Amino acid sequence: MPNTPKDVTIALVAYEGVQMSAVLGLGDILTVANRYAAGLGLPRIASVVLNPGALDADRPFDAVVLPPNLTGARGDHDTATHDWIANQHRRGATLCSACAGAFWLGHAGALEGRPVTTHWALETEFRTAFPRADLYPEHLLIDDHDIVTAGGMMAWVDLGLFLVRRWLGPDVVTRTCRQMLIDPQGREQRNYRSFRPRLDHADGAIRALQRWMEENAASDLSLPALAGGAGMTERTLQRRFAQATGLSVTRYVQELRIEKARGLLERTKMPVSDICWAVGYTDVSAFSRLFRSTCGVSAGEYRRRFAV
Repeated sequence: MPNTPKDVTIALVAYEGVQMSAVLGLGDILTVANRYAAGLGLPRIASVVLNPGALDADRPFDAVVLPPNLTGARGDHDTATHDWIANQHRRGATLCSACAGAFWLGHAGALEGRPVTTHWALETEFRTAFPRADLYPEHLLIDDHDIVTAGGMMAWVDLGLFLVRRWLGPDVVTRTCRQMLIDPQGREQRNYRSFRPRLDHADGAIRALQRWMEENAASDLSLPALAGGAGMTERTLQRRFAQATGLSVTRYVQELRIEKARGLLERTKMPVSDICWAVGYTDVSAFSRLFRSTCGVSAGEYRRRFAV
């Protein structure tokens, strides 16, 4: 008799504050995928929703998924779940997370030296909590074999399709996407990322300079000009600016101007060359290269995707 394909078991951890739409949605993706897999003689992916109080140390899983949450929880004190995650990892489970679910993997000690992603808005908080993790917040999903992390709150969709592809193959992914009207191709988290400069620091002079820069993005924002306007030496401005904002002056100016360009691409029909000048650049080619490296797509493609 032919060997019966072995089912895959995935634990969806429904910790306190979890985004239940992600838990249920992942289950729905797997249900649809299983329907197509059955017709192809492929194994089934069985998903089990587990509450923290029902974690069985003796039951192994092929994968463990930590979905996003809606409450701002980070799992700092959920030591029982951390220990369970670490034990599952030791027993061979692939650990997966979406959005802030990565904090649970970090607290379980699974992310040191590993390439990971989380929601772009959590970058600073995540780097502070797990400085030895190798964070790439611009990516929507990172597959590091036994550690798989997805970015934003809706990236659980991409994670679900990744799990289907890993165990059931690309044909089932394609059929599942058609059935559920999902188009996951070509997305990166940096396509959606926005620049949110820190303004909650204690340096009033730097904060005043930041606000002036917001209103005058097309002006001369070179280090000498900004230092002169702020009444500081260039060295002093560089030091205080980095301490207050976490960014160098040059990086901050680039981020600010690209964010202004995003807004103009979304709200107006201005030609890209005019937008380049409006945000303070004079070389359209250099601006286009910087925009693509920051946003992951060209300015024209960004407008086609996000124009209001």
